[in-house]
Amino acid sequence: MTSAAIPIARLNHAVLYVRDLDRSVDFYRRVFGFEEISRMRNFMAFLRAAGSTNHHDLGLMAVGANAPRPPRGSTGLYHLAWEVPRIEDLARAAEVLSAEGALGGASDHGATKSLYGHDPDGNEFEIMWPVPREQWGEYESDAIVAPLDLEEELRRHGERAP
Repeated sequence: MTSAAIPIARLNHAVLYVRDLDRSVDFYRRVFGFEEISRMRNFMAFLRAAGSTNHHDLGLMAVGANAPRPPRGSTGLYHLAWEVPRIEDLARAAEVLSAEGALGGASDHGATKSLYGHDPDGNEFEIMWPVPREQWGEYESDAIVAPLDLEEELRRHGERAP
């Protein structure tokens, strides 16, 4: 780190543009259990994750029903990654996202196990579980994208694992 580097501690919150504020707040409340803590008139809402120490973890800003979506592959944000504490939580997330019609895929990244989904506006997110660091092995300095075998990961890393 150079003396001019900014000492970042962690990502505190994200803000997304959405077409319909009520629809998006409802989605994030149902799927992630976020609590709406504040609303600025009818164009912005602030949500907090359960147990979070942040004022808010997600801001949603309404831009109107006809707002265009950036074309895939254009510059800008690709996705947000939400971390879950246990592999069982990742399995539960797969069920919730499937029931919502919001599950887009699943990947094994070696050091992390991930699901991908999208909100009602098509904003992509990742829900990921980090493998304990002492088990990263070769993935300490490598990143992969492989199919995720969630049942195998539950057997390997779940609370009832050997």
